[in-house]
Amino acid sequence: MKAVWMGMVAASALLMVGTAQASADLAKAKGCTNCHTVDKKLVGPALKDVAAKYKDDAGAQARLEDKVKKGSQGVWGPVPMPPNTNVNDAEAKTLVQWVLSLK
Repeated sequence: MKAVWMGMVAASALLMVGTAQASADLAKAKGCTNCHTVDKKLVGPALKDVAAKYKDDAGAQARLEDKVKKGSQGVWGPVPMPPNTNVNDAEAKTLVQWVLSLK
């Protein structure tokens, strides 16, 4: 029984790593990494800083999905984030879930 449990835990860990990598790949494919990196400011804020800022905000998921699609200005300084019109609703949800999971 212990071996089955350990196998399930290992499989879950691999799935989470695979999901995180797929989300990182999606961010690259959709151009997010042109302005953002995971752990340091580039043109826009580090994605870990975004996660930290919104960690206790229950409405962050929906609000950030909207910002990904429509753009934003003034939250992180004077440089605007342009709308990302090539991101659909499902992709925006996946991207924001990934960003908010970063620590």
